[in-house]
Amino acid sequence: MPELPEVETVRRGLEPVMTGHTIARADVRRPDLRFPLPAQMAERLTGKRIDGLRRRSKYILADLSSGETLLIHLGMSGRMLVSGTMIGDFHHDHPAPEKHDHVVLDLDDGARITFNDARRFGAMDLLATAQAESHPLLASLGPEPFGNGFSEEYLAGRLQGRTMPIKAALLDQRLVAGLGNIYVCEVLFRAGLNPARAAGALAPDEVSRLVPLIREVLGEAIDAGGSSLRDYRQAGGELGYFQHSFRVYDREGQTCATPDCGATVARIVQSGRSSFYCPHCQS
Repeated sequence: MPELPEVETVRRGLEPVMTGHTIARADVRRPDLRFPLPAQMAERLTGKRIDGLRRRSKYILADLSSGETLLIHLGMSGRMLVSGTMIGDFHHDHPAPEKHDHVVLDLDDGARITFNDARRFGAMDLLATAQAESHPLLASLGPEPFGNGFSEEYLAGRLQGRTMPIKAALLDQRLVAGLGNIYVCEVLFRAGLNPARAAGALAPDEVSRLVPLIREVLGEAIDAGGSSLRDYRQAGGELGYFQHSFRVYDREGQTCATPDCGATVARIVQSGRSSFYCPHCQS
C-alpha cells in the first residue's frame, strides 16, 4: 500500500494540474470501490473549482468551491493518472479507456485525471470541508511527521509505558500519521533499534533519534518520488526510485549495508507483517 512519500509524490504531481481549475465533467463509472461512493458524486463534482490539494496521512484531500472536499485513498493499487497536459517536460495524451478506470475528471483546460484501481481497495468520499478532520477515516489520526506537533517530547510521552514492539508502535496511525512498513523498517535500521524492542523500554537518547530520522527517511523518499513496489506509479505514470536506497527492507539474506558489518539482513514477522533488520547493527 502506498505510504506517506508515495501519496505526497502523487499530490505534488496533481497540484499544478488541478488547483485553480474547474471540473468540467465528472464520470463515475461504478457505484463503489472499497466502500460505496457518495450519492450523486458526479453531479456534486461537475462545475466545481478545485481550490486546493492537500494531504493528511495517506489521504489526498481536494478542497472544492462548493464547500465540500473530495477525499481520495489509493488503497493497494489505485493510481491517479494525468493526461491531456504537460507534466514536467512531457505531454501525456489521453490514453484509451481501461477496464479499471473508475472515476474520470475532465478539467476546464482539457486535462484529465483518471482514478484507476485494479483491486478496488481504494476509496473516495465527499465531505464538508469545515468538518473534514472529524471524518471517520481522519478523526483518530496522530500528528503529521513533518508537523510541529510531532516532537521528541511528544513521542517520548506516547511511548512511555507501552509494552508493544517499537515497530508496531510506529505503525500505529494514532501515534504518528502516514508511516508504513517500508519506512519504519528503514528508520529503525538508521536508529540502530531492533524492531522487537519494547517501545516503552527505549532510553531517552534512543527515542530522541527517532523523530529526526523519521523526517530524514521520509524526506529522502519524497525526493526520490517514493518507492515503486508492484502497483505504485507517480501521477505522470513514472516509477519512484527510493527502493534502490533500501538498506534493510526486502533484503533478507543479503549483507548489511553498513561498511565492515558483514552480518546478514534478517526477517521476522510481526503482526502479520515482515520486519527486516540487521541483527548486529540493531540492538
